[in-house]
Amino acid sequence: MHILWLDPFHGGSHAAVAAGYAARSAHQVTLLTLPTTGGWRWRMRGGAVTLARLALALPQRPDLIVASDMLDLATFRALTSPQFAGIPALAYFHENQLTYPLPAGRQRDLSFAWINYTTALVADGLLFNSAFHRQEFLAALPGLLGRYHDFRELETLPCIAAKSEVLPPGIDLAALDGPEEADALTGPPVILWNARWDYDKQPGVFFAALEHLAAQGVDFGLIVVGEQIDPRDASYLAAKARWAAQTLHWGYAPTRASYGALLRRSALVVSTAIQEFFGIGVLEAMYCGCAPVLPNRLNYPALLPSELHAAWLYTGDAEDLAETLAHALIRCRSVPRRTWRKLAERYDWAQLVVHYDPLLGKYGSGSTHLDTPNHAPV
Repeated sequence: MHILWLDPFHGGSHAAVAAGYAARSAHQVTLLTLPTTGGWRWRMRGGAVTLARLALALPQRPDLIVASDMLDLATFRALTSPQFAGIPALAYFHENQLTYPLPAGRQRDLSFAWINYTTALVADGLLFNSAFHRQEFLAALPGLLGRYHDFRELETLPCIAAKSEVLPPGIDLAALDGPEEADALTGPPVILWNARWDYDKQPGVFFAALEHLAAQGVDFGLIVVGEQIDPRDASYLAAKARWAAQTLHWGYAPTRASYGALLRRSALVVSTAIQEFFGIGVLEAMYCGCAPVLPNRLNYPALLPSELHAAWLYTGDAEDLAETLAHALIRCRSVPRRTWRKLAERYDWAQLVVHYDPLLGKYGSGSTHLDTPNHAPV
């Protein structure tokens, strides 16, 4: 089968999933992408026009179209008709613009949420990266349509729900393999922060929790690695200076190999996010042996068996996190690192591609709904 994968904002997890699947699928997968340099807003508004032009110039007609959530699929469908008429199209939702939390003082531009809605409407199937994401998006749609005074079209929502299912993103975990780092087994436990430095990841809460630990005399090392949106950010620079004595590494890892080495050097990975539709960074760290300390919200509870929730999930503010962290720093050395690796490795591409290929194959053969909604670990 020939799959045309459309990615108007080809970066981060969008690019990793698209390229990862294309490299491993038994199907022929053609990636048609646009760079992130134009910004996600322009890509959601204009990407469909450009990708429609490029798609129509391809020498081979696809059997299936897969589009990321950043594509205005309704516009793409219109611009590629009649040449692409009858080709099934799926939308893969990494995130959505209806429930994505906004920083204080910013109002939501509902035109982007509307693009997500019309994309869901015209797609033959919707694939969400987590059950949490699917549930949150479907629950928010009535509020979007209910804002209008008439012709709310609420009857479209059960149809969208019926064609929605969960397909976790594949992760190139094997690329993180390497020799065990000595710091992970000796000396003070190393706490890892591997999230993007931005408001929705709440770095301030993380460092407030470290202050609580320091006040109690708790000894630990620190690795801060992840994308930094503004390297001149005052809070970023202040935290770097404050924790210099504990820091083993600070800054973005330039290669997958160097990133993996830092993860293997760490004992614990911490999240304080208020937005996380899946949790790739946490699973990468777990695969490398890090014990997770995670908020009891979003998709994080789904990443751990229920019997581990009480010990490794926290509820509340920085003080609650600090208390959970203090216990975790003691407990993590008694839990074999392979425990966390085993939980994460089911999301490696070697495990997930066998779910992707038959699922997409059924859509490509003309089926627009599958009887069993979950075909991969959630």
